[in-house]
Amino acid sequence: MARGRALIVGGSVGGLLAAHFLRAAGWDVSVVERSTGVLADRGASIGTRDELFAALRRIGISLDPSAGVAAHSRICLDRNGSVVAELPIASVSSAWDRIYRPLRAALPDETYRPGLRVERADPGSNGVTAIFADGGREEADLLIAADGIHSTLRRQFLPEAEPRYAGYVAWRGVIEESALTRDEHETLFGRMCFCLPEGELLLAIGMPGRDADTRPGRLRYYWIWFRAADRERGLPLLCTDETGHCHGTSIPPVLVRRAVLAELRAAAEARLPPLLAAIIRRTAQPFPHGIFDFESPRLVFGRVAVLGDAAFVARPHVGAGVTKAALDAQSLAAALDAESDIAAALARYEAESLAFGRALVARGRHLGAYLEARSSPSAETHIDERDPATVLAEYGSAGR
Repeated sequence: MARGRALIVGGSVGGLLAAHFLRAAGWDVSVVERSTGVLADRGASIGTRDELFAALRRIGISLDPSAGVAAHSRICLDRNGSVVAELPIASVSSAWDRIYRPLRAALPDETYRPGLRVERADPGSNGVTAIFADGGREEADLLIAADGIHSTLRRQFLPEAEPRYAGYVAWRGVIEESALTRDEHETLFGRMCFCLPEGELLLAIGMPGRDADTRPGRLRYYWIWFRAADRERGLPLLCTDETGHCHGTSIPPVLVRRAVLAELRAAAEARLPPLLAAIIRRTAQPFPHGIFDFESPRLVFGRVAVLGDAAFVARPHVGAGVTKAALDAQSLAAALDAESDIAAALARYEAESLAFGRALVARGRHLGAYLEARSSPSAETHIDERDPATVLAEYGSAGR
């Protein structure tokens, strides 16, 4: 089929991946991003998979497991710090900016346009028109909505489809490798570490250092602690700053209230192994955010296709968010290449991606069911997610 012009809304990883795959297939691509800031400063640790590195190689981005920090096994610590389970499951943890930076650097500057907000799209029989907040209009053969979980364009076509709160929050924090004691380093680095306080789950692992540095001694240590918080009171209280302003379902780290941090550190001392409690105590700016998932019932609206987090968001337990974005972009480009017209290609993309996205969201809900049940008694519970060996074996999800 003849290649056309594609307008991609959203300049984060999903949008950049789509841009590279379509450019490689001969499309004229333009990416618009509403933010004028540096997106590389966002994000923290991410799980990687072979499928992600394979997809990056297909678009000429030479990254491999050396772009992350390897773990040779998974361990679970009890309250006293003893290892109660260990499985030889290898993994590589990278950093969000380690993926974003090469994707952005490889895209010509004239193709990436920051500071532009698309308010809506008008699909036509042979194309689509994007309407910008400043009143501007732009026509394309295809518009890709890669504008995240709160996608403006998806809401235009599916106003009733909203993210679903899981009933718990993730506290996240990062400290420098150099801040760890020798004993902490020997126990934790090279392993993915789990801890299972009653009704909670904590996961910790090494990750690249600042500016994606993977040299020994320059790494960082990342932790994420899932704790129950009801939607009506618990989550808003965590996301309210010292002035009384609630920031919604998350809050910038520097604005977390001192009383909230004190409660977190007290809970760590009471519920976690001493070495993990000490790491949380030394973390300068831990912060909470609500855990949501989302699945879209449709992905195609005329010449508009939804991709990445705008289409599906699985809970962090599957560790496949960036990989899924890469596979979505790859699937869309392959469908456009295989079919004789855009409508048939988009129908093919939708069928493939709906099945994959639904399975991934279901997997995340399965892994988080035990946590969800702590804040919602009516929630379906896991078969016994607190069994350490079960958690170590099941955590994560395979790619497509």
